[in-house]
Amino acid sequence: MNELMTRRVPVRWMLLFATILLYTAMVSSITLGPMDISITDSLKALLPIKADLPNYVSVIIQQVRLPRTLLAIAIGGILAICGAVMQGLFRNPLADPGIIGVSAGASLGAAIAIVLFGGVIGHTAFLTLGTVPLFAFLGGAAATFAIYYLGTNSNGTSVTIMLLAGVALGAIAGAGMGLLNYFADDQALRDLSLWTMGSLAGASWDAIVLAYVSLFVLAFFYQRNAKKLNALLLGEAEARHMGINVQALKRQLILLTAAGVGITVALSGMIGFIGLVVPHIARMLTGPDHRTLLPVSLVLGGLILLVSDMIARTIVAPLEIPVGIITAAIGAPFFLALLIKQRGRLA
Repeated sequence: MNELMTRRVPVRWMLLFATILLYTAMVSSITLGPMDISITDSLKALLPIKADLPNYVSVIIQQVRLPRTLLAIAIGGILAICGAVMQGLFRNPLADPGIIGVSAGASLGAAIAIVLFGGVIGHTAFLTLGTVPLFAFLGGAAATFAIYYLGTNSNGTSVTIMLLAGVALGAIAGAGMGLLNYFADDQALRDLSLWTMGSLAGASWDAIVLAYVSLFVLAFFYQRNAKKLNALLLGEAEARHMGINVQALKRQLILLTAAGVGITVALSGMIGFIGLVVPHIARMLTGPDHRTLLPVSLVLGGLILLVSDMIARTIVAPLEIPVGIITAAIGAPFFLALLIKQRGRLA
């Protein structure tokens, strides 16, 4: 069994298999839902040529299911690669994209918008100047600058101080969220609860454009720094001896991760465990080399969040469970099993 766990799957085959699974999940996501629409009609509705279909079928597929499917893949990919980078940067298997505090800051900003502006706002994308995403970005940016300021001095950037600052800001944001919950009216309280549980129900084409641009930018810059991340796994001193500007690398990766996580919170609310669990799965399959770990994590992150969203939409149809609950239900037992397995190494 140990030999099987240490044997790595060839990356090309792993990516091919994961991509096939992702494509299959995409087709399933487009065809599954409270409204019974056949696979044939669902695929016809995607064609630019007008097919002999009822108008409601085209509306459901093109304006509801397809945008939601594409957004789930992008959000899952962003969270997964940000998690892989954070675990490599902190050299800690328990690291999560929210570890630097940007998720807490972004959530607090979104909560302020929901409570203050109530029914006059909707879940629109940042490109249309939606109030909730705008406030989420501002909250995430404020948290990022505060943490970076606290963790940087004349000697450089201290990852440990940034980690502790992130925990402190998370506690402050939690207190702010509790206060907002106390003063919110019934409708704002419901919206706030749904936001904190995570949802992809507000998917729009503007949100998709923003999410995929962010995903491509993050993937490009992370992949450029993959070898440096590998060196950093050996320790900061060893990385410096190899000619790497460790302070600049940490600064760049933290700011990129802050932007990526802030965007996911703005577009979908709080979705946990994707950035924590997916890199572990990818690492078990392909090894710790970030040159292969990052693309595999990206595909697996999109796949797992998409499958979670399908479960959320169908398990109690026509009702819908927030996808954050599903990811927590899937991720928490896996993470506990991982902790039990590695508790000797982490002690």
